Amino acid sequence: MFGLFKKKTEVEKLQEKYEKLMKEAFDLSKINRSESDSKYAAADDIQKQIEKLTA
Repeated sequence: MFGLFKKKTEVEKLQEKYEKLMKEAFDLSKINRSESDSKYAAADDIQKQIEKLTA
């Protein structure tokens, strides 16, 4: 309850975006491989941004 109005950090926002892209990439891997690969690439870029912020 006390964390109700807590703002998310930049890393938390990027982590959520990363997880969403990875799920979309997995779902697309069954249908359209090229779109799946582009989602994985975008997720990889976000992962690199997270590593920069945490280092």
